[in-house]
Amino acid sequence: MAKVNVDLQRERDSCSFNITELTHWIDGGIEKTEERRKREEMALKEGIHIEPVPSVYLSHKEKYELAVKKACLLFKMIRKLQEEENAGMENYLAVLGGNLGAAILGDGNPLTLHYVMFIPTIMGQGTVEQQAYWIGRAFNLDIIGTYAQTDPADGPSEDKWKTIAYNQEQHFTGPARSTSCNMAVLGGNLGAAILGDGNPLTLHYVMFIPTIMGQGTVEQQAYWIGRAFNLDIIGTYAQTELGHGTFVRGLETTATYDASTKEFVLHSPTLTAYKWWPGGLAHTANYCIVMAQLYTKGKCHGIHAFIVQLREEETHMPVRGIKVGEIGAKLGMNGTNNGFLGFDQVRIPRDHMLMKNSKVLEDGTYVNAPSSKLAYGTMMFVRVMLVNDMCKYMAKAVTIAVRYSAVRRQSQPKPNEPEPQIIDYLTQQHKLLVGIASVHAFRMSAEWLWLMYNNVTAELEAGDMERLPELHALSCCLKAVSTDDAAKCVERCRLACGGHGYMLSSNLPLTYGLVTAACTYEGENTVMLLQTARYLVKAWQQAAAGNSLPPTVSYLGELRAGRRSPPWDNTIEGIVKGFHMVASGKIGICVAQIEKRQNNGMSYEDAWNMTSVQLASASEAHCRAILLSTYYKENEKQMKTVSPELRQVLMQLCDLYVVYWALQRIGDLLRFTSISERDIEQLQNWYEDLLIKVRPNAVGLVDAFDIRDEILNSALGAYDGRAYERLMEEAMKSPLNAEPVNQSFHKYLKPLMQGKL
Repeated sequence: MAKVNVDLQRERDSCSFNITELTHWIDGGIEKTEERRKREEMALKEGIHIEPVPSVYLSHKEKYELAVKKACLLFKMIRKLQEEENAGMENYLAVLGGNLGAAILGDGNPLTLHYVMFIPTIMGQGTVEQQAYWIGRAFNLDIIGTYAQTDPADGPSEDKWKTIAYNQEQHFTGPARSTSCNMAVLGGNLGAAILGDGNPLTLHYVMFIPTIMGQGTVEQQAYWIGRAFNLDIIGTYAQTELGHGTFVRGLETTATYDASTKEFVLHSPTLTAYKWWPGGLAHTANYCIVMAQLYTKGKCHGIHAFIVQLREEETHMPVRGIKVGEIGAKLGMNGTNNGFLGFDQVRIPRDHMLMKNSKVLEDGTYVNAPSSKLAYGTMMFVRVMLVNDMCKYMAKAVTIAVRYSAVRRQSQPKPNEPEPQIIDYLTQQHKLLVGIASVHAFRMSAEWLWLMYNNVTAELEAGDMERLPELHALSCCLKAVSTDDAAKCVERCRLACGGHGYMLSSNLPLTYGLVTAACTYEGENTVMLLQTARYLVKAWQQAAAGNSLPPTVSYLGELRAGRRSPPWDNTIEGIVKGFHMVASGKIGICVAQIEKRQNNGMSYEDAWNMTSVQLASASEAHCRAILLSTYYKENEKQMKTVSPELRQVLMQLCDLYVVYWALQRIGDLLRFTSISERDIEQLQNWYEDLLIKVRPNAVGLVDAFDIRDEILNSALGAYDGRAYERLMEEAMKSPLNAEPVNQSFHKYLKPLMQGKL
């Protein structure tokens, strides 16, 4: 191993806490750390992540082909791991999910044999009828099996089953709980290290399989799931169109039922009806779940899901009536193979409509779903997982920037003294240290949201939908705020690294491309905030009527109770309370504005639109209050489990995060609380003191994220701190450096200089 940079080593030596203890705390225990490291070692020793020529120097076509090659090798490797370890779906989760896997599986997976032996045996030895009956139930965890059992009723008691299903696995209304849970984490640190610029197979696992499992009948699941899981077919999910994205009801693709042939006819009536963006659609997938407007007996019944074959299984040529291709180069994720899809009177069998909920009978009669809210599951699940995804990206970015800032020396503020490490500048600490705190804030909030998600989806299974709107509102605003904060954090880290941060070899531009994409997929952030705003307005109205409110908005009722604004309390608890007052004040103003505009003759829709800027701001304030209070409470709970040295540092990080956001929202606090100028001055001094206290432990804090160099993939942020040597090594990989004189000199430059061009 190369010698570690002396400045970086000194930072580690002077760390006031045990770095390994913090790593175990983040992972959820020493066993979890060991499991993660073991799988990372097994995955990376195959060398799939190694590129003879860096992908940045490849053509667009070559990048896609390399991504497909890596994806196939990766899944081949996971299958090998399954055989060698006698393991099941958890390998997909752990290898591809990185830190996200530990959050999902919690304290171990008691369901291994359910996936390892029970389901595979039914798929391999059961008749079609047996598969139809058992596989859907098993994948959805309606039953839990093991290889030694022939009757699942002999398994755990119902009470124990609930504990396993709700606390250890994704219990899910909509997509299936297992594969969706496992494969929605394809963006994990390890997966990103191998498939840095996007995975063309992601939607096969994230959306195609889960949607069939969540919306297909047991017969449809029996037919499709085995083929999809074994990669006999490759699927994707097509909802967004060229002309419509977030407004799902506006989709134009039609699926018209022909009772005479018992077929659906899919058609793209306009250019804007073409499906646009699905990953893997362009040249990878041969099947697709298509969301289209259902027409039967001359009536439109809204958006429904259909399985459509796109390409011949043997030749991979597009089938008749299908127009499919790639949408072109993007800011990032260029290995994802995003595509477009058009239909010209494409016919599919009636049973290719997913009919677990809504149905179309052979004569064309439409049978409605018991509740339209059951369709909410897919998007809510992905949004919940996105919050945790953002933690990984921020952890990578701050690790790179903090390590580089400890290595980089610049300027000479004091004559005759050495150039200081740039991390010693308070402005650099201001840029970076809150990023470390943000990782922990969002990680704890994501774990809290995940627990709430499991509880609410369990209630949904029992037919209780009371808390679904609350979860929907939370998942929307946390998705918006976490992705926006993550994008700003990564960009701030890039800027903190100066010109070298602009280099692709720093891995900060690529990370930014991945993070900023999340600001628009699974719901554009402004739209997400406005979704939350609708819930907040209703909650305010409920509070005004004297009704009780769900826990996350209960503060609205408390603050509406006529209490005067209390004196400002310059403590963490006081700041959190102040943020609740800001959120309540903003929501109240929005409600008043809407009512005023309606009283002046505006329609509710126009009044909403005219108030939408303030509504989005109110939603962000509500989310910020949730984040601060959750981080503070969850951090307090867990402090009993760590050493005094680590406890002190973690408390400082939490204080830093809360005080930072108080200073960022001073205008709001001045408007809605009794904070004074003196209080603000004290906050500023407190914040600067916290920066100074956290700074000596900065390197130790990012080291505790325990991100391997192969996963970090950064010349600036490697563990040994050899930033300059690595930058030069990466520079020499440029194809232009393979020759002393490029042909362009003789063809263009020399004639130009000689006046002969």
